[in-house]
Amino acid sequence: MADTVHESAVRESAAPGVPGRVREGLRAYGLIAAMWIRSTMAYRASFALTTFTNFAVTGLDFVAILLMFSSVDALGGFSLPEIAFLYGLSSLAFGLADLLIGSMERLGRRVRDGTLDTLLVRPAPVLAQVAADRFALRRLGRVTQGALVVGYALTALDIDWTLPKLLLMPVMVVSGGAIFCSVFVAGAAFQFVAQDASEVQNAFTYGGATLLQYPPVLFAQELVRGVTFVLPLAFVNWLPASYVLGRPYPLDLPQWVAFASPLVAVVCCALAGVAWRVGLRSYRSTGS
Repeated sequence: MADTVHESAVRESAAPGVPGRVREGLRAYGLIAAMWIRSTMAYRASFALTTFTNFAVTGLDFVAILLMFSSVDALGGFSLPEIAFLYGLSSLAFGLADLLIGSMERLGRRVRDGTLDTLLVRPAPVLAQVAADRFALRRLGRVTQGALVVGYALTALDIDWTLPKLLLMPVMVVSGGAIFCSVFVAGAAFQFVAQDASEVQNAFTYGGATLLQYPPVLFAQELVRGVTFVLPLAFVNWLPASYVLGRPYPLDLPQWVAFASPLVAVVCCALAGVAWRVGLRSYRSTGS
């Protein structure tokens, strides 16, 4: 059984025809996610309650920011609407990634209890199966909360809107979500080796989202460099938001980096895909 599972993992990680494999993965993901959505909507009152709870719990972070601004007028030179802009963009991008593939953090549990073996022998890409497993529509609460905070910030801020700024708004949300998705996938790939590293993964996903809710001037330069050049979370909101707000860029970077988020997202996703294939290839099944 272990040999069969390992051969399946090798085929999965080395399957030819990338475009066809992507289409197959998206189709499998859509079917599995739709199954979980139908299951969720069978109990609509429960869905509404859990979604509202998710909305309220994630909103407590912004309540903490409001409490801070009851005592101060600015935080690191940023006003409340500017902090709300950073907070909302971070929550919105992370919420989209968490909604789409937040289930990736459970991979370590599947590796430990051997249930990953059942996914490997199914005629569908393992990544799509793991990402869509237990698709939680209630996570729309975080997305909604982040969107509302962004809406508040945009109404409270006096931004000199130009065409590049208008185009950058949806681009930074989509690119930021893709960057967080790559972090989820790379963290899951690490769990093939560590097997019990969900908290380590959460430090970079949930911890990264929390970090980006505050302006970079509050953090040490070494940390800012790390989330710019090593784990490029700064491209989720710090850099593009600096352009929209007319703020100085972290680390005195050139202005064009605000528009580099899509390229950074593509590179991060490609590297995460490589890490996933390497991790899957190294999997030897439970007890082998």
